[in-house]
Amino acid sequence: MIDSYSFGSIMVNGRRYTADVIIYPDRVDSSWWRREGHNLCMEDLGEVLRFQPEVLVIGQGKPGLMAVGADLIEQLNQRGIEVRAAPTAKAVKLYNELRPGKKVVAALHLTC
Repeated sequence: MIDSYSFGSIMVNGRRYTADVIIYPDRVDSSWWRREGHNLCMEDLGEVLRFQPEVLVIGQGKPGLMAVGADLIEQLNQRGIEVRAAPTAKAVKLYNELRPGKKVVAALHLTC
């Protein structure tokens, strides 16, 4: 569960992270880095693809500046992964709502 989020910081199950994260049901990857920074690419989601979640919640940063292209969403949908992208505060709420009933992963950009 995500306990809290503010610009540049997120608390997950009582532990604070200050870098972008991917949250799986059983662990947090705090070393997530994207090839193009503010443009999410399929190659940025290799481990997520291996995990095969039902839903991928993408936090696009506090103001929502990280781009998630329609082509990426389509490719993920074709793999059976529903995508929900939103500014990170909204993505956090959505993740917490979906988590109990679905196999959900959250990829969250914490800053801009």
